[in-house]
Amino acid sequence: MSRSHALLHTALLAAGSLATAEAIATDWPQWGFDPAHSANNTAETAVSAANVAQLEQKYAVTLTGRTNAAPVFAQGIVTASGTKDLLFVTAQSGRITALDAADGSVVWTMTTTGGHTPIESSPAIDPNRQHVYSYGADGKVHKYAIGNGSETTTGGWPVTVTLKPGVEKGASALATAVSGGVARLYAVTNGYVGDGGDYQGHLVTIDLATGTSRVFNSMCSTITTLIASGGCNSPQSGIWGRPGAVYDAGTDRVYITTANGEFNANTGGHNWGDSVLALHPDGTGAGAGLPLDSHTPTNYAQLDGSDIDLGSASLSILPAPAGSAVAHIGVQTGKDSMLHLIDLDDMGGIGAPGGVGGEIEVIDVPISEFWMKTQSVVWVNTHGDGAAWVYVGNGNGISGLKLTLTGANVPHLQPTWQQNSNATSAVVANDVVYHVGSCAAGTCLLARNPTSGALLWTSPSIGSLKWGSPILVNGALYVANYSSNSKLYKFALPISDTIFANGFDG
Repeated sequence: MSRSHALLHTALLAAGSLATAEAIATDWPQWGFDPAHSANNTAETAVSAANVAQLEQKYAVTLTGRTNAAPVFAQGIVTASGTKDLLFVTAQSGRITALDAADGSVVWTMTTTGGHTPIESSPAIDPNRQHVYSYGADGKVHKYAIGNGSETTTGGWPVTVTLKPGVEKGASALATAVSGGVARLYAVTNGYVGDGGDYQGHLVTIDLATGTSRVFNSMCSTITTLIASGGCNSPQSGIWGRPGAVYDAGTDRVYITTANGEFNANTGGHNWGDSVLALHPDGTGAGAGLPLDSHTPTNYAQLDGSDIDLGSASLSILPAPAGSAVAHIGVQTGKDSMLHLIDLDDMGGIGAPGGVGGEIEVIDVPISEFWMKTQSVVWVNTHGDGAAWVYVGNGNGISGLKLTLTGANVPHLQPTWQQNSNATSAVVANDVVYHVGSCAAGTCLLARNPTSGALLWTSPSIGSLKWGSPILVNGALYVANYSSNSKLYKFALPISDTIFANGFDG
């Protein structure tokens, strides 16, 4: 090796070590990164607006089954072949696969049998990083050792989530949160495509220390156990927003958003179709079938009758601006491409669950799409004016809206930019917005400036996606496409060749 090459070698290794130290700082443990599913990786430092255009494809590996979900990631996991960063992907068949994030090779895989498919659930990593959880085709949540895939089959595991896997499935991601020192897992259910059969969407909350679970049913909510066939005369309400259940530390509540089904809670009933429901972190409500609070649009009957699900997305949590008259804010989208800005301390405007309307405001998504099915994500401009932003993507484009205040200090979403490139659910990392959308080559990953929408980078074609979304963690961007032979793609900076290489050729 020449002296100049040696000096370059040393410099690059030093830069690579610095990048590794800065970038390898976190996991991406569940859909949307955190319990609120903001989809904003605030720990990322390696990839930025200044160097995102240098991202290059590192691999495209074929997965062990077709997937329609996002991967999750854990760093530094001990496996039989050494300590590795692992990616976990759940296939529509109910198979979960752990892959070496460095090269995409399979580390372990486990499958489930029985029940029906396809399922659309993303896995979740235990807060203690010892286990990963995945929804199976048998209607149960399975608990696997994170390093080798061995399954826990004692202490209540696997946990049954539905008694009717033929008509109910996990259509949303599993989610975790810690409240009051207790770690919990949240699983929600929906029907299959076509809305057929006797299904009722419900939330199952699992105490990860004990394996015990609680149930809140969106229909016949006075029933606090899983409902068997014929056990409720109000069918076909589901929960299927991409993140599933959303936990907000500010209110210490869990939120689920329902789709379809009868709503009659405003007249003393116990059916909560097309509503946002607030519950305690342990999955309980106020008793007697009531959640702690609720929000239901005034046109709930139209939403149900025309299959315009409010619950095609989950609630997004927005930090309140300084001086806001509302302390805790959420935003909800649905198939009708409307944005409902909600006061999470009085969701229906009547100081109790069961109210109709009562939003802070309702506005159109700037670029709308009928039957929108993507999740809104949140970014806070910590290096600028501190404002919170919401990004809404769909089949027609992507929009950026800034959370502002009116003259009366009432929160308002101000449409600020829009781009006519179709988009799946976006993610944000180190002040860059990423989404999958159309490009000259077909379908690509796109990176944008968060305050202007300006395009910063476009990947090579990655094949089509349906409901999947990317993740960016520890200096690398990962996404699984939706095809008969799903592929997992990795993009990273050229410096990562130095980070992961054993040395230079002389």
